[in-house]
Amino acid sequence: MKKSAWLPAVIAPVVVAGAVAAPMVANAANDPIAGTNPTAADVIASIAKSSDAQYSGKLSQSSDLGLPELPTGSGGSSLEGDASDVLGLLTSSHTARVYVDGADKQRVQLTQQLAEQDVVRNGSEVWTWDSKERTATHVTLPSDTAKDPQDGATTPTDIAEQAIDAITPSTTVSKPTEVSVAGHDAWQITLTPKSSDTLVGTVRLAVDQQTGLPLRATIQAAGQDDPAVQVGFTSLDYGAPAARLFDFTPPSNAKVTEKDLSDAEHGAHAKGDHARGAHDGDEPTLTGEGWGTIAELPAGTVDQSSLGDEASGLLGQLTKAVDGGRAVQTSLVSVYLTDDGRVLAGAVPVSSLVAAAK
Repeated sequence: MKKSAWLPAVIAPVVVAGAVAAPMVANAANDPIAGTNPTAADVIASIAKSSDAQYSGKLSQSSDLGLPELPTGSGGSSLEGDASDVLGLLTSSHTARVYVDGADKQRVQLTQQLAEQDVVRNGSEVWTWDSKERTATHVTLPSDTAKDPQDGATTPTDIAEQAIDAITPSTTVSKPTEVSVAGHDAWQITLTPKSSDTLVGTVRLAVDQQTGLPLRATIQAAGQDDPAVQVGFTSLDYGAPAARLFDFTPPSNAKVTEKDLSDAEHGAHAKGDHARGAHDGDEPTLTGEGWGTIAELPAGTVDQSSLGDEASGLLGQLTKAVDGGRAVQTSLVSVYLTDDGRVLAGAVPVSSLVAAAK
């Protein structure tokens, strides 16, 4: 696993940590959203009923984190390539086509200029495809695998589920308001951190009134008027997509990697191993709680002394010197690289990361 590849996976749950007070879900009704006056708990509970939904749609994702512009150059270093990948996820706008036929058939197509990336699941078979690199990965899932196989994909459902999974008493939840997303009536709830120590201002979730499908998720930085991150449907049609969309055959000249997880003893265990990577050291240690959660990777994760001139120059332009290392603070997330090679990240100011590293 690339050393920087963990960043989006760590940042996403940190950004939405805190979410909703526990009693709200514990007391939530299991019935569909009814009437014109639902509670926030009703809206949250309705998300569960969308797991078997059938639909096709177009997603739009935008980010405005105030990151420094990635400098251009001749490239070639692995750090520069990794940094480009991560910054591309966090700064660029993307659109994707999404096709879903229940819990075990999904296709996501991310189209960029002259290139396409796909994630296709059909039952226990999952394909990923990168047309630019001409590479494909075929994964055979265990029979008891989790329903959502996407690795790193971010949709409104992903963000909503992470928010719900991170329940703590650290968040104020608004009364639902009516909004329209992609031509569908939705209930929107706003999650506001009670703590002033986080960079997160609010998280807004819009949920389809009829189906419970999350249609849009918006993360706003504290003190900012415009969204720092927003992902949502710009078009959405309910109904089963064509079956052929879930069949994938790589081109004859593609480089194919096979990963067979079908013999895993427990799907949840296999999923945990995959998330941790090949070594336990790839899994960050989490400290703090709620919106102030900080993720830390151990000493030696980043060896700044071994960087070449290009990579060192890139690091110097993306970060600034702070006590004990270098750091970058965006409007929503901070990352701190210590002199001993540790990496800390969280939706908190750099000063909090430096204090946590001592």
